[in-house]
Amino acid sequence: MKKILIIGAGRSTYSLIEYLKKHAVQEDWHLTIGDLDLELAQRRATDNERCSAITLNVKDEINRGSAISNADLVISMLPAHMHVPVATDCIALGKHMVTASYISEEMKALDDRAKQAGVILINEIGVDPGIDHLSAMKVLDEIKSAGGKIKLFESFTGGLVAPENDDNPWNYKFTWNPRNVVLAGAGGAVKFIQEGQYKFIPYHQLFRRTELISIDGYGRFEGYANRDSLKYRSVYGLEKIPTIYRGTLRRPGFCRAWDVFVKLGMTDDSYTLEESETMTFREFTNLFLAYNPHDSVELKLMHYLNIPQDSELMDKLSWLGLFENTPIGLKNATPAQVLQRILEKKWALGEDEKDMIVMYHKFGYELNGELKMLESSMVTKGRDKNETAMARTVGLPVGIATKNILNGNITTPGVQIPITPEIYQPMLAELAENDITFTEKEVEYRGY
Repeated sequence: MKKILIIGAGRSTYSLIEYLKKHAVQEDWHLTIGDLDLELAQRRATDNERCSAITLNVKDEINRGSAISNADLVISMLPAHMHVPVATDCIALGKHMVTASYISEEMKALDDRAKQAGVILINEIGVDPGIDHLSAMKVLDEIKSAGGKIKLFESFTGGLVAPENDDNPWNYKFTWNPRNVVLAGAGGAVKFIQEGQYKFIPYHQLFRRTELISIDGYGRFEGYANRDSLKYRSVYGLEKIPTIYRGTLRRPGFCRAWDVFVKLGMTDDSYTLEESETMTFREFTNLFLAYNPHDSVELKLMHYLNIPQDSELMDKLSWLGLFENTPIGLKNATPAQVLQRILEKKWALGEDEKDMIVMYHKFGYELNGELKMLESSMVTKGRDKNETAMARTVGLPVGIATKNILNGNITTPGVQIPITPEIYQPMLAELAENDITFTEKEVEYRGY
């Protein structure tokens, strides 16, 4: 019997654990679900005879090491900064590990030790990063094997509300961690290369630099740049590519409205607000505007940001309740935390509502002296409040990678992401069996 340890039992683990349960008897697995909250781990385990739940404090080295030593493979669903101690223990104890998070520099530094120990440490195996790597590398390898030269690569992903539940002026609801949405783009330099020219977008301009994208059957989206696209040149074997750009998808109009929050300073998480617990949404908005005892908050905001009175921007902001006298109720909150509180009241996904993941790649290449372009897209909707599209597209790849490691289909040791045929071929095949498929079509070549 192979033993799998899942560390973390949060919302994003539902589809992962259900997948592992489904295959546990056939594959002869036993699952141990560990979390600081034992009751949460027990709810995930239910009464399945192939599952058990334990209290696991990853900050306790003895507790952590003991749990890992009893497993053949560890799945870490912890926050990204907590993976490295788990990975270090896995190497020392000869256990494989799978995680959906971005590879950190500290994780990369473990590569030689992992190879020497024969340990597989797969990272970035969720949705984005994850499914984007699998699907992109398949096409890139096909183009290269046909003799094509890659000239352009773009990749966008968005977690959105399904069209049938899209009923607000922002065309958006929270489908993952709200805090990450509020702080999106504020974590570092946004860099990419466009027709051989390096580009940098500072945070205060990020949401005004967007690209429009159309996907058959689902309409138009807008994409904004995401993190450092340049690091994927070497990862994807595209060192000399003239254009590479990775971004996030929203519906048209979202980014221009979100830019209001950035310009005002509402997404700042670096300081706390005095007496925030007694403040109202309207008073919070007024904090960022010039003093004028005669003008209303609405008028001051329109003057400050040069927004016409009949603009759809004002409709979006008013709908959120920014100008209402609703108490914030958060003590010593940062502006970003207050904004999150405001948004959570309006952007919550309802009990019977569904989310949607949209992924889009664009490949420009030269083949036999002719410029060609290929578009690849994937859209998948959630099934219910537990099996959301976000949970499925994060959890299923993690589960499928786990199965292929334990079955001996993935054998290459070291710290890695899913960009090799050994990983992406079986994974894309099984994702397709779970209704996560890509549609590819040739289009007219267009650069910038």
